[in-house]
Amino acid sequence: MDAELLDRIESAIRRDGRYPPDAFAFLHSGLQAAAELKHRAKRGRRARHVSGQELCQALRLLALTRWGPLARDVLRSWNIRNTRDFGEMVYFMINLKIMGKQDSDDISDFDDVYDFDQAFSQYEIDVAPKDE
Repeated sequence: MDAELLDRIESAIRRDGRYPPDAFAFLHSGLQAAAELKHRAKRGRRARHVSGQELCQALRLLALTRWGPLARDVLRSWNIRNTRDFGEMVYFMINLKIMGKQDSDDISDFDDVYDFDQAFSQYEIDVAPKDE
C-alpha cells in the first residue's frame, strides 16, 4: 500500500475511535495467516476469502502465539472483548473499501465464535506442545 492510502486508513481509524491502529494491524496479520492456512495449496495473487469464523480462529491462535496468557489483556486494551469486535473491525474496513466481502458474508458471522474468557484461558492446553 502506498503512504497516502495508509495515512487515509489510519485517519479513518482514529476518527472512528473504537479500536486503535495497532488492533487493525493485528487484524491484518490474522487475515493473512487465515488466508495462508486455508489457501496454502493455491498459487497466485487472487483474493483469498476466509469466513468470519476462520478469521476469528486465526486471530485467537495469533494472539496466543504472540502474547501467550496475556493475549486477552492485550486485546482488551484495544477494546476487543469478543469475536463480534473482530467483525466490527472487518466491516469498518469493508465500508472504507479496503476489504471486500462476498454476498453470503454477514457481520453476524462473527457473533459468539468463541468465548474470550474460555478461549484465552486455555493457553497451555491448546497451544503448548503436549508431552507424549
